[in-house]
Amino acid sequence: MMYRRDWLPSVFNDFFNNDMMPKSGSTAPAINVIENEKSYVVELAAPGMTKDDFSVNINDEGNLTVKMEKKQDKKTEDKKSHYLRREFSYTRFEQTLILPDDVEKEQIVARVSDGVLTVELPKIEPVVNKVSREIVIS
Repeated sequence: MMYRRDWLPSVFNDFFNNDMMPKSGSTAPAINVIENEKSYVVELAAPGMTKDDFSVNINDEGNLTVKMEKKQDKKTEDKKSHYLRREFSYTRFEQTLILPDDVEKEQIVARVSDGVLTVELPKIEPVVNKVSREIVIS
């Protein structure tokens, strides 16, 4: 007969590591940052959120701060059994992103669509000084 010493940890892992029990830290939404030649785009997954649930601003240090907060209070009463059930849900998230030097901070735009907050950070157009002149040959 083979004796396994690790049976207890595997039982706990199977119990706690499943879809029924949320993992700690799983409330933080996923963030994507995309760069193209004209801008940076920040996408934040926020299913069920509306634009009123967000606050997006530039803080005193010039960094982008995204705050998300949603409160829900649902009451359901079943008339047959006189059972009162209450569900509370509260979601709060805050993230500060250090902006690159080439972001035009006055032109930042944000929108919410299909459960995704999108913040577009346009890049400053580089100033190209073309100097053309005649060079005197001595």
